[in-house]
Formats: sequence, C-alpha cells, structure tokens
Amino acid sequence: MVRLAFLCLGLLLCAPLRAALPMQAGGEPLPSLAPMLERVTPAVVNIAARNQIRAEEHPLLSDPFFRWFFDAPGRTPRHKSRQSLGSGVIVDAARGYVLTNHHVVSKADQIEVTLHDGRKLTAALVGADPETDVAVLRIEAGALHALPLGDSQQLRVGDFVVAIGNPFGLSQTVTSGIVSALGRSGLGIEGYENFIQTDASINPGNSGGPLVNLRGELVGINTAILAPSGGNVGIGFAIPMNMAKAIMDQLVAYGSIDRGLFGITVQGLNPDLAGAMGLERSEGVVVSEVQPGSAAGRAGLRPGDVIVAVNDAPVRNSPEMNVQMALLRIGDRVTVDVVRAGERLRLHARIADPYADYLPGEGIHPLFAGALLGEVERGELSGVAVGRIDRESPVRRLGLEDDDLLLVVNERRVERLSDLREIMESARRIRMVKVLRGNRLITRIVR
Repeated sequence: MVRLAFLCLGLLLCAPLRAALPMQAGGEPLPSLAPMLERVTPAVVNIAARNQIRAEEHPLLSDPFFRWFFDAPGRTPRHKSRQSLGSGVIVDAARGYVLTNHHVVSKADQIEVTLHDGRKLTAALVGADPETDVAVLRIEAGALHALPLGDSQQLRVGDFVVAIGNPFGLSQTVTSGIVSALGRSGLGIEGYENFIQTDASINPGNSGGPLVNLRGELVGINTAILAPSGGNVGIGFAIPMNMAKAIMDQLVAYGSIDRGLFGITVQGLNPDLAGAMGLERSEGVVVSEVQPGSAAGRAGLRPGDVIVAVNDAPVRNSPEMNVQMALLRIGDRVTVDVVRAGERLRLHARIADPYADYLPGEGIHPLFAGALLGEVERGELSGVAVGRIDRESPVRRLGLEDDDLLLVVNERRVERLSDLREIMESARRIRMVKVLRGNRLITRIVR
C-alpha cells in the first residue's frame, strides 16, 4: 500500500509538470518546426563512403632482393578499409538523384546510402566537381521523397534556416539558426566560393546535408565549418542551391564539368577605384588583363572595362564573377555587359577549350594514358602541364592532379614534352615527381 501510495503521489506530482507545457497558449498553437520537418526529413539520407587503401609496410618489403632472399616473391600488398560518413538529400525521387558534397564520396570504392526509413542502398556516382564540392549520386528504390528546391538568390541575412544531417554518425539531427552572411569567399575551402554563412550548428557528418528555409525548401548544401577550437563555434557554410543546381544539371547531363577559358584577370571595384574611374557606383569588377587570342580578347574586352553582368546575371564583386565563370562549359556562349568610358556595352563570346593545344599522354608514354599534357609557362617557370585526367588514368597513381605543372621527374628537370619523352624512354619506372600545384611545390616519392 505504501508503494502504491508513493506511485500515486508521484503521478500527482508529475501531472502539473506536464500541464506546464501546453500545446496552446492563449488559445493559439505554440510555434513549432515539427510539421515542416515531418515533410523534409524523409528526403535526408546518411552516406557511408568506403575505399581500400594500401597499408604501410616496412620499406625492406618493397626491395626485390629482400623478398627473394626471404622467399617472399609473391607477397600480396596488405590493404585496409577506410570509411567516411556524411549526409545527402534526395532532389529527384523519380530518377533517384541524391545531392551531396564531393569530399564525402571522394575516392570511394563503394557508396552506401541509408534512407530515413532504414533501407540501405548501394549508390552509383553520377558525377562530381571538386572545385565547387558538389557530387550527384543515383539510387534505385521506390517510395522516395524529394525536397523542393528553393531560390537561394532570395535569401536575406537574418532569414531563419534549418540544417539537417548526421553529425558524428547521429542520424537525422536537426539544428536551427539564421543566415549570418551571404557571398562568403576567400576561405580557401573550395576553388569557387560564394557561401551562405549560418549559425545553425554544423558538425562533421553534416557535410552534404540540406540547409532549408522555414517552408521546407532546399536553399543550400552544408559543406564546412570554421572551427579554430575543433568544435562548432556557430560559423558554418553552405553552397547556395542555385549554384549547386547548376552544377548538378551539368553533372547529370555530362558526368563532369568541363570548364573553359575566358582569358581575363579581374579585381574588385572599391569606392576609391570607382571614384578614380569616374563611376557613380562601386559594383562590378575591373578587367586588369586580357590574354591575347583568348575568348575575352576576341569578344573585344579591354583592360579597364568594368564588368557589371554575365548572361544577364548582375556581377557586384569578384566572387560573383568567379561563380558565373564556374558555371560555363567549353563552347558555351556568354554575354558580358561592361561599362567603358561611361558607356554600357554588350559583348559576346564563346568559351574556349583551355586544353586545345594539349596532346594525349599516351603519345609520350603508356603511363600517362588518360591524361592531357601540354607545354606552359607560369611566371618564370616552364614545365609540362597536366590537363584533364580520366578517373581511371594510371597517372593518378603518381599523385598527379588536374592542372599540375610537372617540373622534375626522377631528379631530372622537365621543361618540354621532349624532355619527358626522353626521361621515359630511359627510365624503367618513375621514382619521384616534383610538381607545382597552385602556389605549392610538392615532391612525391613513388613506391
């Protein structure tokens, strides 16, 4: 009886606590994101990307004499599996397209997608773009739910947004915040940056997940955080949906992004520079250099022109200009609005192939099959430039990437394609390469 009385007393004491959280206040329902999230979360998926990497072995095991002496001539290299976790969002239920980040699925041998209802599916990579960190996957399943796409151009600082993903492997985690800033760039995260900044908590595992507005529309793809202390400090970044969709459409149509060459160097237009040029507004970018014979040169652009629009999309600063250029493929027609000597002009160009003069790598040596090679000069350095590389090219095993400038092979200087051909004719294998990648000089020992 005492125990029963205690239980009853406990229930009586709990009742007022439950009553303190009413579903309504003053006859009005309490605000809640739950109805919107019930529509959105079925479109959010968990992504597990696995790849096999060669395990590090003792250096003696790579010596042929050592293997022969100890009777281990056919030793099979040991491998270990590596897995990365991330998030994604279904954007096309009929065709099974899932949008995520490139870095979530980079170099994956197998990609597994877990749906909201627990189904596990093997995904195929449709295409990926490292420069914008966008990737598209395809899954085959019925009863999929897709998110409606929002217009990220309509976002304003202060708008409420919600981030959904699988941080630290915790599935279907929801955080909320506001748009803290728009057009963030210069962070060194990606090649083309025009981020939405938000204080909605984004953590490892959120990458590739959706950023939605309060209508449940997809307005961004969560991609990175600024974490000086290693944890979330309320500064997260998402790829604007308008940019992600443009990249996605090209990946679906072509499987890759073949960016062309326009041939200009630009700088931002600040108020001081605008005043010196006699301009009333400081919006746009100033052309500082035009490459001779380039698409821009043939279109008639000149140093000192102020670009204010590309394909009728306003250009207010350098990041916006870079983003517009990032969406253009080889052969695309582009219309550029410029201000020259106070007069607004409209110029027309066709994006050129930056690798038009490059040669197939197999013409140099079979090891370079699947890559394009050309002779270029970057500043005072001359070398063999690596153009586009096929995904399965043996060149990738050397650690080379698109647009690397090959300077040294096996401790011999490479300035021309003839130098590389001569080295490969006399060498049994490549032991070392030295390349210029961006502004970094990289030396790689090939085992």
